[in-house]
Amino acid sequence: MIQTVDRIKAILPFLKASLPGGTDMIVSGDRTATIRTSLADTEQTLVIAVVLVILVVLVFLRDSRAMLIPGVMVPISIIGTFSAMYLLGYSLNNLSLMALTVATGFVVDDAVVVLENVARHMEMGRTRLQAALEGTKEVAFTVFSISLSLIGVFLPILLMGGIIGRLFREFTITLSVAVVISLVLSLTATPMMCSKLLRRTRRPDGSAKLEGRFARTNGFLRATRVVSTGCCEAMS
Repeated sequence: MIQTVDRIKAILPFLKASLPGGTDMIVSGDRTATIRTSLADTEQTLVIAVVLVILVVLVFLRDSRAMLIPGVMVPISIIGTFSAMYLLGYSLNNLSLMALTVATGFVVDDAVVVLENVARHMEMGRTRLQAALEGTKEVAFTVFSISLSLIGVFLPILLMGGIIGRLFREFTITLSVAVVISLVLSLTATPMMCSKLLRRTRRPDGSAKLEGRFARTNGFLRATRVVSTGCCEAMS
């Protein structure tokens, strides 16, 4: 739609020149402005989501390399969704952009779950390869179940009839494709990057200095662990 409007605007001067005297041609409406604004908002949301994920991983894992993994996985998932949209013949409109905005929060979860579990195994003394294999194996079914549940929530929209069903069909398929791509990457690329980037032990270099900068968070993390443990014991 945007390309079509841009082409029409490009030939407007020639059309005006061919009009007889005393007549004029004006643009009565242009809805591409809202689409351009939505695209800018989607890009801003994606950047904010990546930055927040990186900061959370940095504070909790206190590893400068660990924060790179979700920071890479999220853009790759979105780019893969763009590729699928191109193959399906979809365009960037308000519904597809809304689906990408919603999917931004979903594609983060899988990578963070796998990353955290792999880091936990490395803290238990396993090598990076062993931690990546065992950690991913433990949460593979959980990640698959979460992704399948998300897709199952939105798939009934495909059964809707009428104009509303046709409008939201692109939204549903775009969101489902983003979740599937995130699932595949979380079970393949994320463990691979964990086995190459994560450190097995804390060393007195950049990682130790980074941990020292975030030493104040240790008390908060311990308090959170105590509260969560107490709640679980009370519920049991």
